[in-house]
Amino acid sequence: MIELTSTPIILMVILGVAGMIIPVINVLRRERGSSTFYGLIAFGALLISLGYVIYRFYTDSVADAAIFSSDVLVDDGFGSFFAIAMLIVSIMAVAGSFNYMRNKSNPAIYFSLILLSSIGMVLIAFSTDLVMLFVAWELMSIPTYILAGYNKKDPSSNEAAIKYFLFGALSSGIIIYGISLAYGITGSTNIGDVIYGFSNLSPDMLPIGLLAIGMFIAGFGFKMGLVPFHMWLPDTYEGAPTPITALLAAGTKKAGFAAALRVVIMGAAALNLDWTLALGVIAIMTMTIGNIAAIMQKNLTRMLAYSSIGHAGYILIGISLAPFTGLGLQASLFHILNHAVMKGAAFIAIAGIVTTLGIVHLDKIKGLGRKMPITAFGLVISLLALAGVPPLNGFWSKLMLFGSAIDATSVVWWAPWLAIAGVLNSALSLAYYGWIIRKMYFEGETEKRVKEPASIIGVMIFSVIFMVTIGVYPEPIIQFAEMVTPSMTAVMP
Repeated sequence: MIELTSTPIILMVILGVAGMIIPVINVLRRERGSSTFYGLIAFGALLISLGYVIYRFYTDSVADAAIFSSDVLVDDGFGSFFAIAMLIVSIMAVAGSFNYMRNKSNPAIYFSLILLSSIGMVLIAFSTDLVMLFVAWELMSIPTYILAGYNKKDPSSNEAAIKYFLFGALSSGIIIYGISLAYGITGSTNIGDVIYGFSNLSPDMLPIGLLAIGMFIAGFGFKMGLVPFHMWLPDTYEGAPTPITALLAAGTKKAGFAAALRVVIMGAAALNLDWTLALGVIAIMTMTIGNIAAIMQKNLTRMLAYSSIGHAGYILIGISLAPFTGLGLQASLFHILNHAVMKGAAFIAIAGIVTTLGIVHLDKIKGLGRKMPITAFGLVISLLALAGVPPLNGFWSKLMLFGSAIDATSVVWWAPWLAIAGVLNSALSLAYYGWIIRKMYFEGETEKRVKEPASIIGVMIFSVIFMVTIGVYPEPIIQFAEMVTPSMTAVMP
């Protein structure tokens, strides 16, 4: 039995209580509270949760990456790593919503749904049972379906919610089918038992095991935004409220990777499959299609949506090389944490632009560096970090990812092509990132400064400090990622 003082249980209590209290307060108050009031409750609950995870990890109260566990939830370093990344994104999304939700209806429900989705995200990171994983997956997904369509009078928001729901329901059905296959051939839903069962399958059961792994890849690939499961993503990101887009791009996407690492990668290793080449091909397709499509966009949100697809491809480089080099998974985890802050900061900056100026089109951000200097500076730093420009944090995680491909050259012939594709795509991304920067700073001369939302400024300051500090001194985060990286040899047959 999992202890009541374990990290996932405490997080569930903190976030769950806050998520239920907010709408209750809204009903009991004769005068409706402001969006900032409810936002502060959500912000406080998330901040306490983040502090608790960090405290538990650095007081050695959690285990290392626990691949095998008899519990449905495990209090391990791997889950803590993803919980930290996702809670940071949720905090940024809530802070970015303070001004965005001002004068909008039902702010209490809005912030409550963010908290409920955050519970699902962190539970996915700690799940070691397929049924628990699916329950957490739905707890994460269902609130975001509602949040994506929160601007119900906006046709694009309705379209975003419908597309997101339809593809989300399809992916959930695929995942539950994979779970049923895994249970049918192993007799268990515990991830460790399933992996052990996969490693001892008889030849006649092997095709069913392969089909189960395929179902998991397709189901989780939807949330990760991998090609060809990315069709929903640009439209949903464009139509959803911009702070929620940050939550989807930088938060729920990481939950997809957490689930995939727990189930797909370990299960495929147990089946002794040559699945790495397939993931390598998907990585190249994902980063290339994402970056090429981003160049053709004029809407900032859609441009960053395709950029987010491209970064899923970068992360997949390290995952595909995990059996051949110890640097692979470590680099992927490092980039996952970096991407959470970089992409979250970029979308929150756009949320500030939308709130203040009501624009998202590339041609309308001329002179933004003079209108909103702090927001524009934060956006520039996040874009350069996403491109991998030194001395920012994105440079080091990309360097590790491409280095892992070079390191695996002596083992697999196709590894160098991943590094080449990654470097070329990073250079390609500078084209549209540079386009944004040029519009903000080198076009428009008569613009006057406007008042920037304080919460957006706060997010920008935090993000810039994080990206520059980790860029100058990345060693603590690299060691953190190394400590929580699960060992592939633990599941090899």
